[in-house]
Amino acid sequence: MTREEAIIFLQEKIQNKNLIKHSLAVEAIMKELAEYFQADQNQWSLAGLLHDIDYELTKNDFSQHSLLAEKMLADFNLDKEIIEAIKKHNSYHQLPLETLMEKALFVTDPVSGLIVAATLVLPSKKIKDLTVENILNRFKEKSFAKGASREVINLSENLLGLKLEDLFTLSLKAMQKIDKDLEL
Repeated sequence: MTREEAIIFLQEKIQNKNLIKHSLAVEAIMKELAEYFQADQNQWSLAGLLHDIDYELTKNDFSQHSLLAEKMLADFNLDKEIIEAIKKHNSYHQLPLETLMEKALFVTDPVSGLIVAATLVLPSKKIKDLTVENILNRFKEKSFAKGASREVINLSENLLGLKLEDLFTLSLKAMQKIDKDLEL
């Protein structure tokens, strides 16, 4: 599956514009992390782009989220590692994270939401004005962006060997590169 095919598939399955932007953000972060870890940027990007492909179909039954995605993606020419990473990113299933790609997608998913929320409270609402310090400060506020699981994000050092500051630096850099796509 090419990126272009993945975008078309994403747009067919996801109607919510913010969910598409979330997928683009996770894709960008995964690509940045792949470069950092000297991994396959195409593979990691596709995992990020497609990770919530079934979200609108499973939002009322979170126990099926990512399991349905696995079935939806089975007919495409995707590396098994991509599909496994997508399946395992849903913490509900408590599946063991084995590969670096799986661990990265697991941690990246909530980070993108934290960064968007931190951007939207800036006076300018522009991601180019956001700093890592802003993100770290917002991260410490438990009531801020509650959907961005601090528990999962805090696994970054253990799972990826990245301190929070480094994870936020790489993630912010990635999202700033696509600020126009994110409309931030």
